[in-house]
Amino acid sequence: MPTKTLQIPTADGQADAFAVFPDGGERHPGVLLYPDALGIRPVLKEMARQLAEHGYYVLVPNIFYRHGPAPVVELPEYIGEEARPTVIAQLMPMIQAHTAERALRDADAYLTFLTAQPEVSAGPVATIGYCMGAVSAMRTATAHPDKVAAVAGFHPGPLVTDAPDSPHHRFPELTAQVHLGLAEGDMSPEALTELNQALDTAGVGYTTEVYPGTVHGFTMSDTEAFNPAALQHHWDCLLPLLDRTLANR
Repeated sequence: MPTKTLQIPTADGQADAFAVFPDGGERHPGVLLYPDALGIRPVLKEMARQLAEHGYYVLVPNIFYRHGPAPVVELPEYIGEEARPTVIAQLMPMIQAHTAERALRDADAYLTFLTAQPEVSAGPVATIGYCMGAVSAMRTATAHPDKVAAVAGFHPGPLVTDAPDSPHHRFPELTAQVHLGLAEGDMSPEALTELNQALDTAGVGYTTEVYPGTVHGFTMSDTEAFNPAALQHHWDCLLPLLDRTLANR
């Protein structure tokens, strides 16, 4: 299956990215996949390949490109309990610098680039994300309702906060169908109720689900949070969402 390392022009420079898509010279619906805070690494590339096998062109940007090409910090093959504090301490300044304003500027560039690729078919795309990438996926979908037909987030970062730029404030702009797969403890019951109410008000088709027996990061097989059954359930929810929303399958 063809893979490419790409450079995406942005308002702030060049974002390196990984892309994978089916062979055969045909065009395929585009999927913008935002990684978790640990960034582009072998497990993310493998997940992108699995998704591409179902008929999609998958673009995975390095969201921390302002700090250097991926991997922006050296990551162990397995990020267990001992390694995690050091890794997160290195990443935290980059996470904090990745503001909503930056995420929205980048979303413009990523979507423009994705939809211009010769292997990507005309029509809407999907945005999906993990951890903080789920927040970016949702911001992208609300900022570009004419381009994004599906948005999915797994063990998402904060979608409901007291901040003026909380993602849920822009849900009324959504037109995409939504699936959010939460780990136990990702959101308080009150925040989840507010999230669902905001999606109800938006009038979009959506599902929000707390995946039982999970902790934050459950899709990532290179971390101690990994839950194989929850990863499979994530595919079982994600693939039908993409199948019913993206054209030219």
